[in-house]
Amino acid sequence: MKDGFIKIRCVSPEIGVADVSFNTAKIIQSIGRAKEDGIKILVFPELCVSAYTCADLFLYSTLISACEKAIEDIKEASRGKDMLIFVGAPLKNASSLYNCAIAICNAEILGVVPKQSIPCFEDACETRYFATPSKELTEISILGCKYPFGNDLLFECTSLPSLKVGCEIGSDLWVVSTPSEELCKCGATLIVNLSATSEGIGKDEYRRLLCKSKSASAMCAYAYCDANENESTTDCVFSSHNIICENGAILAESKPFSKKDGECTSEIDIQRLSHLRKKSNLFKGSDKAVRACPFELSIEKTYLTRYIDPHPFICEDKDQMKERAEAILTMQSRALATRLKASFSKCAVIGISGGLDSTLALIVTVYASDYLGWDRKNIHAITMPCFGTTKRTKSNATELCASLGVSFDTIDILNAVNMHFDDIGHARDELNVAYENAQARERTQILMDYANDRGGLVIGTGDLSEIALGWSTYNGDHISMYNPNCSIPKTLVRHLVGHIAERSDAKTRDILLDILDTPVSPELLPPEQNGDIAQKTEDLVGPYELHDFFLYNFVRSGFAPSKIYRLAKIAFDGIFTPEIIYKWLEVFIKRFFSQQFKRSCSPDGVKVGTVALSPRGEFKMPSDASAWVWLDELSTNKDD
Repeated sequence: MKDGFIKIRCVSPEIGVADVSFNTAKIIQSIGRAKEDGIKILVFPELCVSAYTCADLFLYSTLISACEKAIEDIKEASRGKDMLIFVGAPLKNASSLYNCAIAICNAEILGVVPKQSIPCFEDACETRYFATPSKELTEISILGCKYPFGNDLLFECTSLPSLKVGCEIGSDLWVVSTPSEELCKCGATLIVNLSATSEGIGKDEYRRLLCKSKSASAMCAYAYCDANENESTTDCVFSSHNIICENGAILAESKPFSKKDGECTSEIDIQRLSHLRKKSNLFKGSDKAVRACPFELSIEKTYLTRYIDPHPFICEDKDQMKERAEAILTMQSRALATRLKASFSKCAVIGISGGLDSTLALIVTVYASDYLGWDRKNIHAITMPCFGTTKRTKSNATELCASLGVSFDTIDILNAVNMHFDDIGHARDELNVAYENAQARERTQILMDYANDRGGLVIGTGDLSEIALGWSTYNGDHISMYNPNCSIPKTLVRHLVGHIAERSDAKTRDILLDILDTPVSPELLPPEQNGDIAQKTEDLVGPYELHDFFLYNFVRSGFAPSKIYRLAKIAFDGIFTPEIIYKWLEVFIKRFFSQQFKRSCSPDGVKVGTVALSPRGEFKMPSDASAWVWLDELSTNKDD
């Protein structure tokens, strides 16, 4: 449970219809196996103690009495298991029979949740046996002991307060207003559903859609446990289709008929869900009163089996990534087109270096120009060589502009920068930060004045990764009149340029592929003797794939540095050593805090994903905030 990870399992054990003793033994076996596997929350299917398909046998007190005794056996079997267990059984309360979920933890029944939506259509005719729960019934007696009863029960973990578990049963998920919606508004971060839905063509995809959408709309984890295929097949068949979702994504699934017991195991991240909710104003409580049912689980480090994506900004599915790339390029170009139109600009001006960022910005500008019906010659691409410019990047910039059919100018800034050095008394051979930044500021001055002279707009090129790290010259490449790249991290920039290359003509594709193969560099220091780039960004600030991983998990998920470090070691196992990861994570934290002043006055730009750093709404932070709390947390907890 360390770092908010809770290991959860949905299991559909082999059952016998109305064979309560057999079912109980299988349930207890599953509990023992779950304990060995470190499971903290275990969910069984609807009515699994009796079987869901008992039909009129539910009307016999013999079966119901046997189920009550079975609950007592399961309760005793949970002793010392350090696990919250949900098991389904038919139980009598007052004069009616209810389809119930019983919550058990360490030999204690915490409460009983009745099914609220009792179906009577197609193969489901539960109204023949089960009653709809009344709000007046708040307790239930099981073998002479009374326990909380109702749909208003919220199971709260005292050792991890952000873990609050709500429960619904079967078709409660299908109705317009589900019990889980109110429970989530009241703080539930996990909803378990004990279900028994028959299989049918297309039904599996429908279940996935429901579970994913429920977990997304409620910003919760959702665990759906389905009935075993050994249920009666008199009229239909069941498939042990179990699903564990988190905030709209499926973490684990046992596909229909794929496993004997339909075991489905993963780890839900309660910390992440809590952070997402804190950022939202949709979970500020509810008028509905809930009753807390406390339980306690031990806090220990959870071995993670869930996939940790090393590239969270990139979609692994190639076809989906292509669709996403098209959508991103469309958002960038339409946003830019709107700004060009709204500002009555006659042209667009962009500095082109032959690097990835300016290449993407130029192509987005071309798309915007085409959308507006402009002649591409209204795009003025300017390359401004100086001390660090290499033949390779200058050639790629020149050829790309020719291939795209935009206006192209070369303005050599070497003499202007040297004159500036003389003006401020800076030695021309002193390769310090002034040496580097004077070039960037001279380029920005040229672009701004060039645009003013022609009634144009200066298009920014800096990407999200550079913005996060402050890897730009203040009042240099840090400034533009509109930046379409501002929410595109470096790893995504690379994929977008690669996508554009795939669909380009042969000449343009070759240029773009060579740009992709060029080391990332600001080219502000003289090249090596052989003409190669001497100043490589990733040698100075670290690998961008690490920084993008840090950025996503820090800003989007709100993780502590030690948790980011832990996840990075898993995600980049065999790629980067723990020492390298730790080194660059420290750099990320220090730079992210110290460079906020650049973000505080950054230009407008379009947001295309879930992470952005605009100071106007996306991420607000004082420019003089200290990073020491985060650095201390990392150094203190990195070995836990």
